[in-house]
Amino acid sequence: MNPKSRYIHLVAFLFVSFFIFSCEKAEEQKTGNPQPNIIFILADDLGWGDLRFLGQQYIETPAIDRLAKEGMFFSNFYSGATVCAPSRSAFMTGLHTGHTPIRGNTEVEPEGQRPMPDSVMNVAKILKAAGYTTGAFGKWGLGFPGSEGDPVNQGFDQFFGYNCQRYAHRYYPDYLWDNFEKVDLPGNDWTTKGDFAPDLIQEQTLEFITANQMNPFFLFMPIVMPHAELAAPDDEILAKYRAKFPDETPYLATRAGSDYGLNMSIPGYQSQPYPHATFAAMVERVDRYVAEVVSKLEELGLAENTLIIFASDNGAHKEGGADPEFFDSNGIFRGHKRDLYEGGIRTPMIAYWPGKVKAGSENDTPFAFWDLLPTFEELAGKKTERGLDGISFVPALLGTGEQKNHDYLYWEFHEQGGKQAIREGNWKLVKLQVFGGEGPVFELYDLSTDPSETTDLSAKNPEKLAELIALMDQARTPNSKFPLLKSERNARE
Repeated sequence: MNPKSRYIHLVAFLFVSFFIFSCEKAEEQKTGNPQPNIIFILADDLGWGDLRFLGQQYIETPAIDRLAKEGMFFSNFYSGATVCAPSRSAFMTGLHTGHTPIRGNTEVEPEGQRPMPDSVMNVAKILKAAGYTTGAFGKWGLGFPGSEGDPVNQGFDQFFGYNCQRYAHRYYPDYLWDNFEKVDLPGNDWTTKGDFAPDLIQEQTLEFITANQMNPFFLFMPIVMPHAELAAPDDEILAKYRAKFPDETPYLATRAGSDYGLNMSIPGYQSQPYPHATFAAMVERVDRYVAEVVSKLEELGLAENTLIIFASDNGAHKEGGADPEFFDSNGIFRGHKRDLYEGGIRTPMIAYWPGKVKAGSENDTPFAFWDLLPTFEELAGKKTERGLDGISFVPALLGTGEQKNHDYLYWEFHEQGGKQAIREGNWKLVKLQVFGGEGPVFELYDLSTDPSETTDLSAKNPEKLAELIALMDQARTPNSKFPLLKSERNARE
């Protein structure tokens, strides 16, 4: 065989081999790749009671209800924190707020939050090293643009959305971020409201799924809604709820610069003539995004090889005209966002994986955001060999093997005088005024008989109180950038 013929045969062989390999990879991805696609859909400030399957009377959430009906509902699952940035940090690092590097919503001017250190291992870096394509679409809040905490520097191949959670207060921003590139939105200029940013982010999210259908991917969807401000496109969803709430009392912003216009201030929340209708429309829009993701997976033949996790980053908020009392957003639970009572940190977590997760099942084992990293890591075929607060709940998820349980769960919050909480079994200790006021104040609850945390049992159970106070002290390490105890704050000053 002459050299030219040999070359032609070699090229043909390589082409056929590549074609066969591509087809096999596509088939594996669609029918049984050992590495499943992983999608984490994170709503923003969605309350436990905002979903129809958990008792919501006004808002329709058929897609999320379907996930619960055809998947597993975790009834004792907790967010990472009671506000945005530390909650996401706990998820990303597998560490609770006593250990995770970002423990509060610290702002950086002109845009962004204190950056996650690049030395910290996180879920995106782990899955990327395991062969996953990684994408994040929505609200970041863990590092200002270009910093070590920028999502592109934290393991994500692609990011599109709001880098800064303060800017994410506004649904009609002047621009969004596409990796390191600022993308101007021609319909918006802080005075004109034309492009509804969450819809643009959703378009990029669906494109990411399509573009990566041939290889395993990790998709983080930190959706902005229904966080304040109250805003939604004037479409059939809003029209439906305006008809349902015809006699609304408008929400009128009192803070200067809240409304769009020449004097607009970024952190504000706009006035809203239809606050109840708009909030309901925002929640249903989240549900529509969920439906679109599921539909896209089914269209591409990926549904049976994709795990979807749905949750909220913390409890329902009361800002910008939101009315959680009207919607009963926290259900039976006490408290809202910024509380460490159950209403501030208990999240309606759903796991959906057709053919793998038992349909219509429920798990009441206490888990939290810091358990997601080791769970995703195990599903990717990796094993955690470093100290984490999180534990994999794959056995509970798939009904295989023995499930390890937590000795305790811990949270801390650095505003409103400082707060801490710890749950051991069904006992929960809440500590208030950690560094402020006349504190500290301790409250002890038995969640098995009092999930609404109405009766403080600390006086009747001094031994359990002392035990949990000691455990709370052991559960955390100091962080100079986020001092909590009075001694830490005095040392910093």
